[in-house]
Amino acid sequence: MALDELNDSPEKPESTNELGSNPPIPPTPPISQPTTDRFSRPSIDVSKVQSVFDSARGQLQKVIIGQHDMIDQLLIALIAGGHVLVEGVPGIAKTLTANLLAKTLRVGFSRIQFTPDLMPSDVVGTNVFNMKTSEFSFNRGPVFSNVVLIDEINRAPAKTQAALFEVMEEHQVTVDGMTYRMSQPFFVIATQNPIEQEGTYKLPEAQLDRFLFKINIHHPSLQEEQLILRRFKNDFGQKIKQEVKPVLSSADIAEAREIVEKVYIQDELLDYIAALVHNTRNNGDIYLGASPRASLSIMKASKAVAAMNGRDFVTPDDIRYVSFPVLNHRIILTPEREMEGYGTTEVVNDIIKTVEVPR
Repeated sequence: MALDELNDSPEKPESTNELGSNPPIPPTPPISQPTTDRFSRPSIDVSKVQSVFDSARGQLQKVIIGQHDMIDQLLIALIAGGHVLVEGVPGIAKTLTANLLAKTLRVGFSRIQFTPDLMPSDVVGTNVFNMKTSEFSFNRGPVFSNVVLIDEINRAPAKTQAALFEVMEEHQVTVDGMTYRMSQPFFVIATQNPIEQEGTYKLPEAQLDRFLFKINIHHPSLQEEQLILRRFKNDFGQKIKQEVKPVLSSADIAEAREIVEKVYIQDELLDYIAALVHNTRNNGDIYLGASPRASLSIMKASKAVAAMNGRDFVTPDDIRYVSFPVLNHRIILTPEREMEGYGTTEVVNDIIKTVEVPR
């Protein structure tokens, strides 16, 4: 029984001894506290998580040259149970990487091309009247899959984008009062083009917050582009994609997620994460700071990074590595900073440098 339960328990009549005084109260036994020393706790075998990362990464690198951060962050989000928004100019393998990642998994895959005329029912499904049975039946939309690629998510109007709110956060769809659960794993990869803004609809902040990461990718380096040309000089149809094989099952992903949840993180590092996110809400360069969902996202992702690197405990470097992809789409800069040419990269980097790292 906890101490506060002892204090709130109903009072018992006091017994007295022969002299009429209360008997001595025996001392309360000390409550044992769990140790927080990572060296004295049982270690966790994270080799399964390493195997998941290495297997999927190896398959993707058969085709994809460079883009190491994108590949790693996609896998981190998959294991951490989050969704990813990938932003970059056309032609730098956003859609190709998502398709290949799906090929490495023995799970369902669907691709939805967002267009201005796309309706919510085209995404989540709709009830259809069956003339033979005189009953309505639910026809599931393409979002009912394990890995869902949403290409050009900002091409669809807000009403269609909003159809993703519930399914991304709660892994379920509600249509006409009936709720339909998604099978696990459920992983959304959305892409958008930051250049062509004509005919697009900016994602609302509430939807951006539902993505674990926003991954900004750029053109390859000169050396990487040279390697791309050499790899495909005799393979115009990209037949090499057929060499990518499924190496992971839903059970593998579920097991890796259970291991990641158990990865140790010190309370001091939790305070460090809270301080980073809190700084975004008290920063003169930022108009809108990050929500507590950002803190939870950093914690989950940093655990996945630790396991990916063969450790069963989180370090400050793990937290710093995931801070930018977690925060860059969750903050809005002040108009003054935007007019001065500042970007989220500079502001987030300043925050990481400012907040003291636990010793």
